[in-house]
Amino acid sequence: MEVKKRNQVLMVLFFGVLMGALDIAIVGPALPAIRAQFQISERALSWIFSIYVLFNLIGTPLMAKLSDLYGRRNIYVIDVALFAIGSLFIAFSQTFWVVLLGRAIQGFGAGGIFPVASAVIGDTFPVEKRGSALGLIGAVFGIAFIIGPILGGVILSIANWNWLFLINIPIAAFVIFLSIRLLPTTRPETVGSFDWKGMLVLAILLASFAFGINQLDTARIFSSLLSTSVLPFLILFLVLLPVFIWIERKAKNPILPLSLFDRAQLRLGNALSFGAGIIESSLVFMPTLAVFAFGIKESSASFMLMPLVLAMSVGSPLAGRFLDKFGSKTVLTVGTFLAATGTLLLSFFASTYVMYYVSTILIGLGLSALLGAPIRYIMLSEAKPSERSVAQGIANVFISVGQLIGSATVGAMAASGTNPVLGYSSGYRFIGIIGVGLVILTFFLKSQKSEKETVQSNLATL
Repeated sequence: MEVKKRNQVLMVLFFGVLMGALDIAIVGPALPAIRAQFQISERALSWIFSIYVLFNLIGTPLMAKLSDLYGRRNIYVIDVALFAIGSLFIAFSQTFWVVLLGRAIQGFGAGGIFPVASAVIGDTFPVEKRGSALGLIGAVFGIAFIIGPILGGVILSIANWNWLFLINIPIAAFVIFLSIRLLPTTRPETVGSFDWKGMLVLAILLASFAFGINQLDTARIFSSLLSTSVLPFLILFLVLLPVFIWIERKAKNPILPLSLFDRAQLRLGNALSFGAGIIESSLVFMPTLAVFAFGIKESSASFMLMPLVLAMSVGSPLAGRFLDKFGSKTVLTVGTFLAATGTLLLSFFASTYVMYYVSTILIGLGLSALLGAPIRYIMLSEAKPSERSVAQGIANVFISVGQLIGSATVGAMAASGTNPVLGYSSGYRFIGIIGVGLVILTFFLKSQKSEKETVQSNLATL
């Protein structure tokens, strides 16, 4: 594909991912207005995020697999359309359950946008250009978290909260129009039967895990683990996991090919994805830590994350460029080292302004490598062309699981501390130790030369 056409494809992918990322960042300012309109509790309000995560987790492996079977363009357009339909449900909702329905549809559609976009890059960009392209897509999230709250504030100052979701409609229409015109239509010549049994069990398995973890009360973690709102769902998850593996081993066209876990590089990539999710979960608690450590208002605390967000915005495209020059091993070793150093510094110097900012910048730079291009690059390099999207989807699932476990663990440690600052410091120390483990894992990744040999080997199978 010629350079001009590749850049046009990248623009389509950029705006699609930006739409999904912006919605995550822009929904925060709408929460007080939604709560006031529907007269709901804080616990009910939290389901605006929880149900999105739940259906995103289910949608990711399904959409990724469908993309490998029926073509990237078709599934990408469906994902963006579902996101727009969910936005319409929310914007015109008259009851809170319709808001939740819309968020579920949004999450389900968004589950495929990023993994399919990453797979398209693998299909259209040569190996030496993939890192830069993936880095640009990864930078979208940092950009979204910078302009999202500002855009949300501007819209709320001139219109009601419904317009925060209506704004997605013209963006989605623009992305769909360009996708139909520009995205490649490649798909396998023959498509086997879809693994509906595996998909159903996987959906219930992931949903039960996500719901159980979400219902944990971090203030009394051990007693809530045994409660009827948590324990049955976690037991269901543990029971269904071996059932799912058994189904996939027998399936002719499995929703999640177990062969992807036979390759050491992919296992390391998934382990790093899981760790990245744990580290990313720490971002949620940083404004609260700032409130207790420095005695500032909650409204001001969020702005203290701006250096971290800027670091991610700058770091993601840089990580992509370094990928093309040095390979994933070097970039991930540096990234995990920065993330581990930042979280450990924060755990020891949380009450010092300068060290708080230094720590968050290091964490932002580290996450730009972990959440951005490098792990996606590994998945594209190791997976066969027919498995590219599902490999990206698996990485997304591991990140989401890491986020769920990380937030529950840090929340529990914060609640058990003698005071909030010490509690959160213990939580960040735990994450820092996880980060050190991730640094060690990167030593076992392939060298750049071996990565290129694997890519050539996979291309030879076409």
